[in-house]
Amino acid sequence: MHSALEAAERGWHVFPIRPRMKRPPALHGADTCPGTGPCVNGHLTWEQRATTDPDRIRAAWTHAPFNVGIATGPSGLVVVDLDKPKPAHDMDSSDAPDGAATFQALCERAGHAVPDTYRVRTANDGQHLYFAAPNGVRMANTARTIGELVDTRAWGGYVVAAGSTTPAGPYEALCEPVAASLPVWLRSILVPAPKPSQAPSMAVTAQSSRYADVALAEEAANVARAVEGEREATLFRAARALGRFVAWGDLPRHVVEQALQEGGERAGLTVAECRSTLRSALNWSIAHNQSRRTAA
Repeated sequence: MHSALEAAERGWHVFPIRPRMKRPPALHGADTCPGTGPCVNGHLTWEQRATTDPDRIRAAWTHAPFNVGIATGPSGLVVVDLDKPKPAHDMDSSDAPDGAATFQALCERAGHAVPDTYRVRTANDGQHLYFAAPNGVRMANTARTIGELVDTRAWGGYVVAAGSTTPAGPYEALCEPVAASLPVWLRSILVPAPKPSQAPSMAVTAQSSRYADVALAEEAANVARAVEGEREATLFRAARALGRFVAWGDLPRHVVEQALQEGGERAGLTVAECRSTLRSALNWSIAHNQSRRTAA
C-alpha cells in the first residue's frame, strides 16, 4: 500500500496487481463485472479504474498485499522498458546485447547521452526509464520500434511500480522519482510526423525514383565493402541516407531493409546487429525527412 500511495502522490494512477505477480491486474473483467461501484454506469477497464485517490487505494490494498501497477497513459508517462534476453531466446542469446546496451547505442548515434530520469530496476534485472509524455499527444505502446529488447508503455499499457516483488525478484527505484520530459529525438522515433498532403509532380517523382535506385545500389555496395571497425557505422549512415527516399515514397522500406541487411551480413555483421541498426536509423530518417524541401 505504501508504494501505491507514494506513486499516487506523484500524480501516477495506480491499480492492484495480484500478489507476487506482474500480471494480471487484480480487478474483475468485463464478463464478471458486477455493475456496481466505479462500474455502475458500465464496465470500466483497469486503465479507467486506475486512481490517485488515497481512500480508494487504502480500501483496495486492505484486501491483500497486492503489487502495484501504474497505468502509464492516464499518468502522463511514457516508460521505456529495457529488457534482458530471455533464456534460449536464440542460439547466441548469451552474447546478445540487452535492452540497456541497445538503448545506449541508439542515444550515442543520435548524439545524446542516455537521459537522466527516474529509473526502476525490474525483477529480471532490466530497467524501466520513466519520462513525462508530451502535452497533447496520445502515445501508444510500442514493441521493438526503438530496437531489440526495447519497448515502451504509454496509453493502453502499464508498468509494475517500485516496491512490488515477484518470485524473480523485487522492483527497486534507482534514483529520485523525477521523470524527465521525453526527449524530442526519441519522440520523433515513436511518433513519426504526418506525411505532407501535397504530392510532388510526376516529373519530379520519376527523376527522384531513378536517383533513389542509384543511391540504393551505391549504399548497399558501400556497406558490403565496409571493413571491421567501420561496418556498423557505414550501415547506419547508409540507412540514414536512404530513409529519406522511403519517407518520400521513392523506395519501399522493405526493399531498403533487404538490400542493406544483405550488405551488412556480407560485411560480417550478424542478423541481429543489422536489424537493430537498420530499424533505429530508418525510423529516425523517415521521421525527419517528411518534406523534400526541408530535407534538401
